[in-house]
Amino acid sequence: METTRLSTKGQIILPKAIRTSKAWQAGTEFFVEEVGEGVLLRPARRFPRTQLTEVAGLLKSPRKAGTPAQMRDSVVSQVIRRHDSGRY
Repeated sequence: METTRLSTKGQIILPKAIRTSKAWQAGTEFFVEEVGEGVLLRPARRFPRTQLTEVAGLLKSPRKAGTPAQMRDSVVSQVIRRHDSGRY
């Protein structure tokens, strides 16, 4: 178990091993809760957890979906166009 110290500004540095294992970087926001004999830090989520069934279909397009063959042909034509223009 590692220890840390509270600064005069009220800041605590989390040990690097913990920051690395949780992929927390500078700017990560946390919820702070007082629990029992201590404090609990939880990373703040920008959006609430949802199920796919709750959000499926929210971004419908007014256009009719193309067939797989039409989509493939579109992708191929764009790759050829970009290649010919010197982009690839």
